[in-house]
Amino acid sequence: MIEAYGLTKRYGAKTAVYNLSFQVRPGAVTGFLGPNGSGKSTTMRMILGLDAPTSGQVTVGGHAFRGLPNAPRQVGALLDAKAVHGGRSARNHLLSLAQLSGIPARRVDEVLGVVGLQEVGKKRSKGFSLGMGQRLGIAAALLGDPQVLLFDEPVNGLDPEGILWVRNLMKRLASEGRTVFVSSHLMSEMAQTAEHLIVIGRGQLMADMSVTEFIARNSVGFARVRTPDSEPEQRDKLVAALHEAGGQTQPEEDGALRVTGLELPRISDLAHSADVRLWELSPHQASLEEAYMRLTQGSVDYRSTADMRTGLQQPAGAPAMAGAPAMAGAPAVPGAAPQQAAVPGIAAAPQMPPGQQAAHAPAHGAAAYPGGPQDAPQPGVPGGGTLQMRAPQPGTNPYAADAPAAPTAPPAGPAAPGMPGGATNEGEDAR
Repeated sequence: MIEAYGLTKRYGAKTAVYNLSFQVRPGAVTGFLGPNGSGKSTTMRMILGLDAPTSGQVTVGGHAFRGLPNAPRQVGALLDAKAVHGGRSARNHLLSLAQLSGIPARRVDEVLGVVGLQEVGKKRSKGFSLGMGQRLGIAAALLGDPQVLLFDEPVNGLDPEGILWVRNLMKRLASEGRTVFVSSHLMSEMAQTAEHLIVIGRGQLMADMSVTEFIARNSVGFARVRTPDSEPEQRDKLVAALHEAGGQTQPEEDGALRVTGLELPRISDLAHSADVRLWELSPHQASLEEAYMRLTQGSVDYRSTADMRTGLQQPAGAPAMAGAPAMAGAPAVPGAAPQQAAVPGIAAAPQMPPGQQAAHAPAHGAAAYPGGPQDAPQPGVPGGGTLQMRAPQPGTNPYAADAPAAPTAPPAGPAAPGMPGGATNEGEDAR
């Protein structure tokens, strides 16, 4: 049995758990529910002696966890499935835990078979999927065959077959007289697995009762009633009769009526008295999820909002976003000349109207700037110099005869290292 008395835990100015008292009895699966940040993991850590309570105490079998002789043989827990050395195989991980607790090595192979990992027992755990890691963590909790078991989100990452397996495992362990304490956010699983619930919100106890009682206290049952769809007057007659008898009705999306405040036999008698034919009359009980949401709606710390996407919506006909690169060869503005692709480190040549471009087009091989390309300023050249390209000398380039040198080009100097065709870097000479 797990017993907590006035359990309180503070981290600086934040109170994670406050004055929490409860009992987890053997022979039943007890669900531990609460919103994110409500203090569930902190409570489990205090049960296992990993965190010391600020005040209050918690015992397992009448003793503090640290006072239990050979605690792994009495208490098994899965709090973090990733708490495994990735370089170890699954079998070696369990074997090291067994050796620390005096557990026979043959038990390792037994629990590997229980969780279905016998075929991958010699593989390193760092290659395991999330579901395989969960199975390995459950195997570690079962290793000492303990009487008290704690599981924090045991079905996280498991496939449907694995979820069913965990559900049946929890029930079987509880049926053997063990204390099973399970924390989970999956209400559908808790409804099918747990018999008792402990619900906390913002570190304080909100409910400590059976699942059936919890649903009954935190939900309102109703009846679904449907009249012939082709006869709307029948529906109107029934609504009037129900309201007159003190019932409340609410239309459903599929055309049925949700009726509260009246029992099913009373609804049937009223419909018969009003001469209304019923196509459906069925009871509805709220689910565990609905009851849980109704109880904890005021204790949720993290609430989502609707995504309006205001930062992404663009009115029709608006210009392109500033800074967006234009596609090569495609005009950015209707009627504009095509843009040349930019080359890093090379200044773009000035654009001229098409008529002037033909008139000023240089001869084949001539420079595009007056006086040659050396007049084009080159960013990044030290000393403010320019990168000047000389006409190749005859004999050094078989194509030099096809490209006469510009009249104003000075004689070619010695070739600069790395400059093609005997070109020189006057910026280097200026230094």
